[in-house]
Amino acid sequence: MGLFDSHAHYDDPRFEGDLEQLVPILTTPSEKCPCGVETVVNIGCDLPSSRLCLDLADRYGLFYAAVGLHPQDAGKFDGETIPALKEMLAHPKALAIGEIGLDYKYENCSRDLQKEVFRAQLALARETGTPVCIHDRDAHGDVFDILREFSDVVTVLHSFSGSPEMAKQYVKMGFYLSFSGTVTFKNAAVVPEAAKVVPKDRLLLETDAPYLAPVPYRGKRNRSDYAYATAAKLAELHGVSPEEMVAVTRENARRFFRLEP
Repeated sequence: MGLFDSHAHYDDPRFEGDLEQLVPILTTPSEKCPCGVETVVNIGCDLPSSRLCLDLADRYGLFYAAVGLHPQDAGKFDGETIPALKEMLAHPKALAIGEIGLDYKYENCSRDLQKEVFRAQLALARETGTPVCIHDRDAHGDVFDILREFSDVVTVLHSFSGSPEMAKQYVKMGFYLSFSGTVTFKNAAVVPEAAKVVPKDRLLLETDAPYLAPVPYRGKRNRSDYAYATAAKLAELHGVSPEEMVAVTRENARRFFRLEP
């Protein structure tokens, strides 16, 4: 049973040219990742990247996909977006809608438009019974308020960066929280504190590759086998072995994405 990377972007141009060689390396047990990587969910940011994630899922057995419109791309939303996403969700390896949410750091689109597009995609998730992967950057309050409107939708907060108190609230709502390499960063002290209060059965593991590589790989192009270092940090916070944390987060991810045990 290998590592489950619940959020990555192998459609990113930084992986062009060596993905064919990289995939076998990821799946092979190594010093970096003794268990090897078993599953990766590539997350769309707009319609073209969502289609590319589906194409990667067709080409490589370990890859699955989520499809959606990132808040920075909310300006691309039109009358064809929801029908196009609905069509893509019919693909057998499309597991979720994402990444969707709000981003107030890079306000390429107005906050009102971001909220409109966020709610539209959450409504699609509710209609189709599809899980969602949430992007929340500098918008904790508004994301929380909107997610309360859709508390029946199965939800994971990607690369969680909120407070321990907010983490507890999301757990009460039945949501999952995913942690990336930021949990290993010395300048992100609140993230480990939040990770510590999340019950083990609500934790997911991710890379956000090629971004957010954990210590000791910080600054490098991130990749899924590096997530073992993130698992080791989560294990330390919860007083278990890295192997147990890999197994727990794998089980949680398969439950969240509704994959067979």
